[in-house]
Amino acid sequence: MKAGIIVFPGTNCDRDTKRACEFFGWQAEYIWHDEISLDDYDVIFLPGGFSYGDYVRAGGLAKFSPAVLALKEYISKKRGVVIGICNGFQILCEAGLLPGALSVNWNTKFICDVVGLKANNPDFPQSINLPIAHGEGRYVPSEETIKDLNSFVFLKYTDNPNGSVDDIAGLYDRENRILGMMPHPERAIFEETGNTDGRYFFKMIEEELICK
Repeated sequence: MKAGIIVFPGTNCDRDTKRACEFFGWQAEYIWHDEISLDDYDVIFLPGGFSYGDYVRAGGLAKFSPAVLALKEYISKKRGVVIGICNGFQILCEAGLLPGALSVNWNTKFICDVVGLKANNPDFPQSINLPIAHGEGRYVPSEETIKDLNSFVFLKYTDNPNGSVDDIAGLYDRENRILGMMPHPERAIFEETGNTDGRYFFKMIEEELICK
């Protein structure tokens, strides 16, 4: 299994993501934001952080980077799976690769906490706890998805921290090849953190890639 982790100026969860991949025995490499070919990878991660300082809005500048343009080609070729975590989720929405948008939290504050989550996936534990850390995590659906929103949902908050519509914490695309989520599974891998629920997420990705 070979994972590529796209690094933008301002990304700060790339090392956590790499360590999580390596925990499962995956080969993991950093990809600088000006890379124009991603074909060598089975899975591409857009990790958390503040790409380009989140100027304009979260993900608003990163969507124009060469790596995101290459990502669109990677997806069109059905090469593998794409995962956007926190800022990565924001970038996927800004780039039009996932529907809707991530807006400012309902209380206008940055939220750093561990939250309860429930999955809309029979192959995933129905109740887990994962860290969140974001100021713009309130999911707002697009007009095209509002009537069929549940078919896109991967995770929901059990106690909505940010005002996301329908408690949404994570989404798939229609082909289940692109996944975006605000919680940080890569921060819940090692026992030293007191939480290993993130392992379920990486195991799910591994199993889906094997099946594909």
